[in-house]
Amino acid sequence: MDKYSTIIPLFGAFILSAAIGPFIINRLKKNKIGQTEREEGLKTHQIKTGTPVMGGLIFLFAIFVVGILCINIAPAIIPILILTFAFGMIGFMDDFIKVVLKRAMGLRAWQKMGLQVLVTGCYAYYLYSKNMLGMRIPFGNGEMINAGIVSILLLIVVVLGTVNGANFTDGVDGLAGSVTAVIALFFLIASILLDAGIEPISGAVFGALLGFLLYNFYPAKVFMGDTGSLALGGFVVATAYTLQMPLFIPLIAIIYLAEVVSVILQVGYFKISHGKRIFKMAPLHHHYEKSGWSETKVVGVFTIVTILTCFIGLLAL
Repeated sequence: MDKYSTIIPLFGAFILSAAIGPFIINRLKKNKIGQTEREEGLKTHQIKTGTPVMGGLIFLFAIFVVGILCINIAPAIIPILILTFAFGMIGFMDDFIKVVLKRAMGLRAWQKMGLQVLVTGCYAYYLYSKNMLGMRIPFGNGEMINAGIVSILLLIVVVLGTVNGANFTDGVDGLAGSVTAVIALFFLIASILLDAGIEPISGAVFGALLGFLLYNFYPAKVFMGDTGSLALGGFVVATAYTLQMPLFIPLIAIIYLAEVVSVILQVGYFKISHGKRIFKMAPLHHHYEKSGWSETKVVGVFTIVTILTCFIGLLAL
């Protein structure tokens, strides 16, 4: 695949995302589709109430326009587009119920998880039918493993963990977008090194997120909502499996992992200890905010950690 198949989608998605950002933000404002902060949440976040949400539509639009235009030259991106779209639609339904229909809970937990399991099951069947469950071993000099039925069980854990990890990471201005942009850049480089043929979609996601971050950095003019965060989780896991790199996810997406584990530990310990907490607040980024870190420091540190772990990931290839 030539260099233009990487450069054009990247810059095209950036320009498109940056250009449509103001239009979508204004439409969200006009329709009063805004964030509602919980009273028991961080006091510093109360000023965010009313900020437009569902801004993930900005970068999703750019990704899909560019992605569709690149299908002919890179058919391997099709499953990635589908999984990104599928999880994005789950997030869209959740956001729509919360902010448009004004039902604070959005999708019920069992509904949200049920839809995620359904999409994951369909994806597992696709990978199994295409014999694409092989996994590269980090630092294994190209060695692959396929654990059969165990690989399918692992896939379910990896997909649900990654998607919800991305969702939990979205809670500070610019955090989920910055972390995932670094991961997309990692996949872009990995695809080039492996000659995998998915550079257009990785480049498009990287560029689209950079365009979105123009409006999402602190102080954010728009939030991505579950529409964006679940879609990003779908992109990360689908790209990892296309590159046969799911075992790399705990490394390159270590922030996702830390965020979801912090929630699991917090909830579990709260229940067994009858009200005690491990963290000042979960997910993890809120713990650091409670400890005195500014939002920009949280984003900076978490992004730097992701850069370092993605660099290790490249070495692990």
